[in-house]
Amino acid sequence: MRIIVCMKNVPDPEGPRDAFVINQDTLKVEPRGIPPLISAYDENALEAALRLKDANPGATVIVLSMGRRVPEAVMLKALAAGADELVKVEDEALDPSALDSFATAAVLAEAVRKLGFDLVVTGRQAADYNDSQTGIILAHLLGLPVVTLARTLKKEDGLLHIERVIEKGYEVVTVPLPAVVMCSGEAGELRYPSMIQRREAKNKPKQALTLADLGLSLPKRRVVPARLFAPEVKTAQCTYFTGGSPAEAARSLALKLREDRIV
Repeated sequence: MRIIVCMKNVPDPEGPRDAFVINQDTLKVEPRGIPPLISAYDENALEAALRLKDANPGATVIVLSMGRRVPEAVMLKALAAGADELVKVEDEALDPSALDSFATAAVLAEAVRKLGFDLVVTGRQAADYNDSQTGIILAHLLGLPVVTLARTLKKEDGLLHIERVIEKGYEVVTVPLPAVVMCSGEAGELRYPSMIQRREAKNKPKQALTLADLGLSLPKRRVVPARLFAPEVKTAQCTYFTGGSPAEAARSLALKLREDRIV
């Protein structure tokens, strides 16, 4: 069983607000001095894939990531946790400002076709743009069934049985393979690798591809930002009501609220 997990590196969302700067020329939010890390939702997806691998001896897990530059030091965490191989699609054209969910899915679709797969697993959304669309578009481009908000994956009799989170619990969905699955946070946190696993990760297979290797030019984005700006910070003004007693102060407040047509 060949499982591909799509993973993205993002700026640390816990970074200080002052470190994010809006570039009005490129219409991008640019992190300054914030180190990248793997999107937490993608870590949920990898954990679900690793549990499926544990239950199916012989299965392999390949991590697929794309961008202008994919920091290998960051992605080593996925290899240390148990993934068998890292595949990077790197190209100068793959700048975040040139990509939307459709363009991203188009590149990933061609990459997974080239690699071969039985199952593609993604997170429910990326931790930076939070669009929640790439996995669904990827399945559409591949012509495969897609299940969202998955918390557990189990292969049985050639079918994939998925517990899918719903408002008041979960439902069980069964799909044939190949398929695309988008995992929710309920899939669990990524297991913590040992020091030995971290050392061994450096020697695991790594492959780098470009758009030319995939026979692609940069797909045209379909979502074009028109304006990007920070909300204006308004200074709050407080009016204090006093009186001879709390009742008088409350009466003054009530009259003011009525005057302003709030009550």
